[in-house]
Amino acid sequence: MRVVLQRVSHACVRVDGAVTGEIGKGFLVLLGVAETDTEAAADRMADKICKLRIFEDEEGKTNLSLADVGGGILVVSQFTLYADCHKGNRPSFVKAGQPEKANQLYEYFLERCREHAKKVECGRFGADMKVELVNDGPFTLVLEGDERGICR
Repeated sequence: MRVVLQRVSHACVRVDGAVTGEIGKGFLVLLGVAETDTEAAADRMADKICKLRIFEDEEGKTNLSLADVGGGILVVSQFTLYADCHKGNRPSFVKAGQPEKANQLYEYFLERCREHAKKVECGRFGADMKVELVNDGPFTLVLEGDERGICR
């Protein structure tokens, strides 16, 4: 599982011009699912994200979690995070999870996030989405789970 996480002051996603998900302060999570991913990997990734302390406290130190600031999460599926560009000029996506499996883990990941955060919004799996965000900081992290589901 691969995630690009951005701390945002606002983010929204649209499908066919209609907003499908929108948050204020919180995290925009671009989520890529690999063919080898499991529910255990999704559990660990959701737990890691929801417990990250990357919001500033009263002293300006990144010491507060999503729950501490009452933030939301906007999750957008993005199979292109598994693009392999080593050979040629056209990316290969063979490491990305097959749509049925990837969608199941995407939905599972959303449910896991809902156990931690008050507001969890999402895009539409497999759709052509337009994502808008105001990156706060900017503060962007790349997280990846290994074959055991451990996030790094």
